Amino acid sequence: MSAQNKDELLSEAVRLREQGHPEQARERLLALTAAFPDSVDVAYQTAWVHDVLGLEAEAVPYYERCLQGEGLPEEDRRGALVGLGSTYRVLGRFGQSVEILRRGVAEFPDDGALRTFLAMALFNTGEHHEAMQLLLRLVATTSESPRVQRYRPAIEHYAEDLTRTM
Repeated sequence: MSAQNKDELLSEAVRLREQGHPEQARERLLALTAAFPDSVDVAYQTAWVHDVLGLEAEAVPYYERCLQGEGLPEEDRRGALVGLGSTYRVLGRFGQSVEILRRGVAEFPDDGALRTFLAMALFNTGEHHEAMQLLLRLVATTSESPRVQRYRPAIEHYAEDLTRTM
C-alpha cells in the first residue's frame, strides 16, 4: 500500500467517523494501523474512533503511540493530549491524566479545553484548590458575559488565593 493510498484511506475513515459510522471507520483504521504501524496520523485517528465507540482502554495505546512519534500536526497533537488525558481520567488513572494534561497545558497554555480537563483530573486527585484556580482563571479570561467581565479583576485576585477574605 502506497503513502497516497494511505492518505486516501485515512481520509475515508475520518469521513466515516464524522458521518456517524464509527464501526466502519474503526475497521478501516485497524487495517491502516496494521499496514502503517509507525504512522502518527493513523494512530491518532484510530485512538479517536475508539474513544467515540466508548472503547477507552483500547484507545490508550494509539494515543500514546501518536504522541511518542514525530510529525503529528499541532491541532492533532492538542486533540491527542486532550484525548489521552481525558481517557486516562475516564479509566480512573487520575495521576496519569494529570501528568499528560499538565504536559498539554505546558505546550499549549492558552488551550481552554486542556485547562478544563486538567481541572477535572486535579479534582479527582484531591487537588481542589488548583482545580478551582484553573477554572476561575479560565472563566475570567474567556467569558463573554458582561457581568463576569465586570468582576474579572476580583475573580482573578481570588483565584490566586481562594482562602483570602481581605
